[in-house]
Amino acid sequence: MAIQQRAEGLDGPAACPHARAETDCAGCKVRAVSICAALDASELGSLEALAEDVHYDEKQTILLQGDEADAVYNVTQGTVRLYKLLPDGRRQIVGFLLPGDFMGLALSDHYAFSADAVEPVAACRFARSAFSSLVDEKPHLLRRLHEAATHELSLAQDHMVLLGRRTADEKVATFLIALRERWRRLGGSLVTIPLPMTRLDIADYLGLTLETVSRTISKFARSKMLLVVPDGVRLLDPTRIEALAAD
Repeated sequence: MAIQQRAEGLDGPAACPHARAETDCAGCKVRAVSICAALDASELGSLEALAEDVHYDEKQTILLQGDEADAVYNVTQGTVRLYKLLPDGRRQIVGFLLPGDFMGLALSDHYAFSADAVEPVAACRFARSAFSSLVDEKPHLLRRLHEAATHELSLAQDHMVLLGRRTADEKVATFLIALRERWRRLGGSLVTIPLPMTRLDIADYLGLTLETVSRTISKFARSKMLLVVPDGVRLLDPTRIEALAAD
């Protein structure tokens, strides 16, 4: 599987006809929700000097588990799928990144996970060594990174509980409510939840089968808790879904 994915991404990030000639941190739409918010306007030039705009096509590999961790990424557009490859070749999805999320914060010299684009993705790529030097010079940026790392750890712990101690209904409800809150942080609707990932992706992330996820979403729809729409779901009775997520 890894060999095939590397072949698909062999040519590196895809060129985008609308790519900026240079990174414009001041005009970035996700700056307020990203770690870059720690820097004031006078400091953005230092960050821009290190940033490279990169673009990935749907399903294109961004990085591979075990590769040298030579870069960090700030997602500015699209959704990224994070996953680990198990020794027997199976895949376990460990998370999804949305615009404003940072990727590659681990202290290890090698990536502990693989990442690919669920849909077309844009990101700012920073060489790890240069970015680390900038962080050393900006204690307030380091604090923001620590906050992001702490949040990642909290999400990982929540995911462990989700995998082991919840029913299928509770797992799907928790996933939807958590994703709604993340989209809300980006200015999205509290009613319609975009689901750019496939139901198989959701099943993999929740430790369920595809059939169980599809059956659960259909059950919620029959119960008038939500309506399936082309790009996601629309919550009709968010209180009931929130109650399931809180159990």
